[in-house]
Amino acid sequence: MPYLTSTPAGTAHTSLQTGFGVPGYAHPLVAPMEWAELTRPGTPLHWVVLDVAGGPGAHPDPHCLQAAGRLRNAGVRVLGHLDTVYGARARAELLADARRYREWYQVDGFLLDRCPTGRAELPAVRRTVAALRALGRTTHIVLGHGTHPHPGYAENADQLVTFSGPWSDYRWSQADEWTADYPPDRFCHFVHGVPRGHLDEALRIARWQGAATIYFTDRTDRGGRVDPWESMPGYWDDIVSRIGTGVSE
Repeated sequence: MPYLTSTPAGTAHTSLQTGFGVPGYAHPLVAPMEWAELTRPGTPLHWVVLDVAGGPGAHPDPHCLQAAGRLRNAGVRVLGHLDTVYGARARAELLADARRYREWYQVDGFLLDRCPTGRAELPAVRRTVAALRALGRTTHIVLGHGTHPHPGYAENADQLVTFSGPWSDYRWSQADEWTADYPPDRFCHFVHGVPRGHLDEALRIARWQGAATIYFTDRTDRGGRVDPWESMPGYWDDIVSRIGTGVSE
């Protein structure tokens, strides 16, 4: 089974409650049903990303304000989307966007998308994270690497996205050995193109690799032309039910 980690048999954290980290749906005007569905009681949500327009936008958006407010009222953590452009974006620009997210949408933290993975970029990311935490409020930081980064990143964020990609890659993926030193609530997996018939297998992979926050969808990127995260998976009710009841190992 190529997706198993080096963790000895019987020590995988399979009992931790798995939940969703939603990478960010389309604008609430485009995807109103998706945003409304997220406030349904009992949905196992860890957090939801709010991406107004590649960031917070130029001014407060009333539709996004309403969507974020409903989530907060339902007790759901809302994260602002910050694109680091693999470390190329200036820290001042990221902090300016973060302040707007705080002021306008009262977010609880941030997803740093397209985050660098190398050791050389680690000090700069550490300084950015420290500056974000200094903004106040309870700041939940997720580093959106999309693959396994240098292990040092794990000491600088609440969670790391260590997989983001298609099911065809995920089903044969492996977790880096160093991840076994951390609990599952530190890792997130985003997988698109997961067929309904493989949901149980996908959930087992996430659990064996030690990722407690997941988002699986049957949507695909159509060769990079479509954002697979912008709409809800066709089997949303099914996967909510499976996560709520657990999957037999």
